[in-house]
Amino acid sequence: MDVFESHANSLIADAAVQDIWQRCLDRIQKRVTSLGFKTWFQPIVPVKLVEKDITIQVPSQFFYDWVDQHYNALIRETISSVLGEGAKLYYSIASEDVEPALREEERTLSQPTSNRYVSPAAPPAQPFFPPRTAFRQADQPIAQSNLNPRYTFENFIKGDSNQLARAAALAVGNNPGGTSFNPLVIYGGTGLGKTHLMHALGNHAIAIGKAKRVVYVSSEKFTIEFVESIQSDRVNEFSYFYRSVDLLIVDDIQFFSGKEKTQDNFFHTFNTLYQLGKQIVLSSDVPPKELKGLDERLISRFQSGLTADIQPPDLETRIAILRKKSEDNRFELPQDVVDFIATNVTSNIRELEGCLISLIARASLDNREITVELAREVLRMVVNESKSPINIDQIQHIVCEFFDIPEDLLRAKTRKQEVVNARQVAMYLSKELTNSSLKTIGLHFGGRDHSTVIHSCQTIHDRITSDAGFKQTVDQLRRRVEVGAH
Repeated sequence: MDVFESHANSLIADAAVQDIWQRCLDRIQKRVTSLGFKTWFQPIVPVKLVEKDITIQVPSQFFYDWVDQHYNALIRETISSVLGEGAKLYYSIASEDVEPALREEERTLSQPTSNRYVSPAAPPAQPFFPPRTAFRQADQPIAQSNLNPRYTFENFIKGDSNQLARAAALAVGNNPGGTSFNPLVIYGGTGLGKTHLMHALGNHAIAIGKAKRVVYVSSEKFTIEFVESIQSDRVNEFSYFYRSVDLLIVDDIQFFSGKEKTQDNFFHTFNTLYQLGKQIVLSSDVPPKELKGLDERLISRFQSGLTADIQPPDLETRIAILRKKSEDNRFELPQDVVDFIATNVTSNIRELEGCLISLIARASLDNREITVELAREVLRMVVNESKSPINIDQIQHIVCEFFDIPEDLLRAKTRKQEVVNARQVAMYLSKELTNSSLKTIGLHFGGRDHSTVIHSCQTIHDRITSDAGFKQTVDQLRRRVEVGAH
């Protein structure tokens, strides 16, 4: 068969699977709500048809879980009615963030609908380290790095709160062991993206060929494996395994606290890797100097490289995260709903993702459009909403976050133009959205008198009248204040 015949047959196969799936959709559409069809069936892409076996691709793991739980019987019944008895349905999960060099069968994870899907993040259990003979060749890659291929730099949302940590992680991923960032310690609260960055770093180093032997491990797993190696008299093999890698990534080092023997082994592992010019990347919930219950020798080593923090994401970053997550799952969120979630969920990224999934699930189950009112119902337990009226402090916080200036500057004597602009906008919104007197408003802005407040409000009013772009900015701020208060 020549190239043209092969291409022609491929086009026929593509047309066949498209036709079969469209016939299935025509039947399914009559049996589900319009919102359910739009949300859960239109994003599905048919990819392969082999006799009576059809493979369809869904956007994400969450999408698969939902469809499998709520529509599996309907889809199987429909497939059987179109293709006949014995038809089988296979799912493929889109993995755009997996390296494109991988073969097609490695980028998709398929199985019949009669079986539950097994996440790639949870591979079958294997011995925690291979026998020493497996590492006699220095260029031999480690079979299981424990890295999640879905965590990449491309799908990590960059913002002011994580800029340094991301830049450092990328630099280390580009040249592990070849920078002064050794060790690289990334610290910050729960759910802010430390683990994502560490996996992304490891995946990137492997993808560009800078490190073949990469291992990601949590401090808890490291400790458990060490204890098991003592019990099985395999400490030497355990030590050899971890001291023979090119890039060692250890998550949550604060949990080494109080484990003296584990700390001692890790200290020697650290020294060996460092002396060999290998890269070490660590994460913690606090900076190294604040770690409790750790040997001073370890803390000194941890402080010898670069320490980079990740702060809770600012408003713009939270909005960008929500947009990216909704795009990944092929859901459209109205802008006012995005603003509402981003304004009210401020602690960490995991809560943002959880709120988004909860909202999508509720909309589908209740067959309701996604609105701020629905978001308010769904997120009530998460954001712990109160019905307190809008106050000046809230306005100042939102305005300063928007213009990226410290709140104390609104009360300072400075006449810098960017501060004056933010101060006048905050005064204007305070007058428009609260019942506070001009004197009270002035007191909140460093004890300014009522005439300053009047002048500021008039200035903003005039600019709104003459400048459409500025009016849009003020309207956007007004919405954020109103959404945040209800």
